Amino acid sequence: METYIIVLLCIASFFAGFVDAIVGGGGLIQTPAAMILMPHLSVASIIGSLKIPAFSGTGFAAFQYLKKVAMDWKLLSLMAVLAFGAAFLGSALLNVVRNDFMKPLLFFILIGLAIYTFKKKNFGQHQDKSHSVKQQVLYAVILSLLVGFYDGFIGPGTGSFLVLGFVSILGFDFLHASANAKMVNLATNLGSICLFVWKGKIVWAFALPMAFCNALGGWIGAKLAIKKGNTFIRKFFLFVVILTLLRFGYDVFLK
Repeated sequence: METYIIVLLCIASFFAGFVDAIVGGGGLIQTPAAMILMPHLSVASIIGSLKIPAFSGTGFAAFQYLKKVAMDWKLLSLMAVLAFGAAFLGSALLNVVRNDFMKPLLFFILIGLAIYTFKKKNFGQHQDKSHSVKQQVLYAVILSLLVGFYDGFIGPGTGSFLVLGFVSILGFDFLHASANAKMVNLATNLGSICLFVWKGKIVWAFALPMAFCNALGGWIGAKLAIKKGNTFIRKFFLFVVILTLLRFGYDVFLK
């Protein structure tokens, strides 16, 4: 593999880690870059290889959040186990079927999400856990299974969907949602990695240098998010959602 390709992938991976640490969605940066720069590889090999830097960056970001933000460990343990299994199954399915049919659905969901977040100024600014413990567990189970499967099967935007779920369904503010989402995202990445390692799909030659750069971006992004707080994260979330819309819109209508 030529050196300039690895350099470009590492640059993309750094920015992916930075964005992902704040609101998720880093895959929307590094996945297209890898697809363009390595057209000779299968989709499964590219997605599988990118799980290594994704796990690295998420891990470093999670470590930063752990030092500053309280975690709901009982809820997270349940979600992590379910998300791990769902991601493993999603990645197994990716090896045998195409995933294009999901993109039109996600496109319209994101439009509604962007409008709602923009219009409701206090969305994610405060914690609002008005539901019972049983309801919260039920919502957490559903969120873990759906987003975990999505991450294993498609991938890009998973962190943003987790943040959305923690804010709109589980009642977290943006800072706590970003922090807790990182822990669940670690589990989904690990589930996919186990499947792709087993299938021999990971190209370590670019996965490892990208992992270092993604981790550096994740470390910087998490520190910035903790320093700036909910208002900054909300604005950054809207920005990433709009970029996600543009990406999915291109895939759905122009590709």
